[in-house]
Amino acid sequence: MSLILGYLTSNEMAAQSDFVKGADVGFLTGQEKHGVKFHDRKGRERECLELLKNDYQMSAIRMRVWVNPRGGSCDKNELLAMALRAKALGMDLMVDFHYSDTWADPAKQGIPAAWQGHSYEQMKLDLQAHTIDVLTLLKQNGITPRWVQVGNETANGLLWPMGHIEKNPSQYAGFIGAAYDAAKKVFPETIVIIHLDRGHKQSLYDWNLDIVKQHGGKFDMVGMSLYPYWARKDHPELNADSIITDCMRNICHVSQKYGCDVMIVETGFEVDEQHPEVMEEGRRQLTRVIREAQTDTNGRCRGVFYWEPQCLPGGYRLGAFNSKAMPTAIMEAFVETKK
Repeated sequence: MSLILGYLTSNEMAAQSDFVKGADVGFLTGQEKHGVKFHDRKGRERECLELLKNDYQMSAIRMRVWVNPRGGSCDKNELLAMALRAKALGMDLMVDFHYSDTWADPAKQGIPAAWQGHSYEQMKLDLQAHTIDVLTLLKQNGITPRWVQVGNETANGLLWPMGHIEKNPSQYAGFIGAAYDAAKKVFPETIVIIHLDRGHKQSLYDWNLDIVKQHGGKFDMVGMSLYPYWARKDHPELNADSIITDCMRNICHVSQKYGCDVMIVETGFEVDEQHPEVMEEGRRQLTRVIREAQTDTNGRCRGVFYWEPQCLPGGYRLGAFNSKAMPTAIMEAFVETKK
């Protein structure tokens, strides 16, 4: 932020005007199939995406897609159905390719069953064919994703062991590059994102992204996960505010070093209905994240996506709705105006 009289420069104002607030809503279809009805803070029944957009200024959704998932959950057809709903509301779309038949993250990056036993060169073709197939389905139905994420939290690579970053760094980068080319073949203007977890950990980003660049991988934007809750589980000596501070510094570092914009594509804060102060603290932290992502990153952080805000408390603690399917105080951070 400009220090001259405390005002934003014209470039900073333009960057903030295009700052994206969004939500990953991959669970929403399943919730609706199980009869969940969503409500606003006054208890009125609302369609979930409409509620997120109109009450909480969310202008985009993020949807994961798996290759051949059991039961069809998170497949390309579910992606298309939700994408059409978002388009009808004027919302942008981020497609999150996991390149697996199920969850992919730093602890697991399983090769899809249909690709098992394939060579590295064939696996790149498999990955590209899947990417093109999914994106072509969207294109044929009038959907143009604004962002395409190639791999989910690929801190340790993807398509293990073939694309494990420590065992086969060049092949990891090769997969990222192949996915990038496939996305651009269908949608040349889409922004291709590489996504890592632990946004507060600069050393992880230097190590991983250097490998990608050294071996010819490509990306347009870096996506970060920022979860103070999980970071403190691994390192109790840390506190949420220092984690957020470190993430903002890392956004500035990564954007300058790699010459690209950054986005927080996943974040979340704890819901505890027995202790309202927990949600108020989550609101405070998220308000800080959104505010500083806009004002303290030289315009290089392009948005913040909450991971599954519509989740109800139970098995997952970091949604942002309560057991009555109503928004908690955490959601107020998206419309918070305090400075």
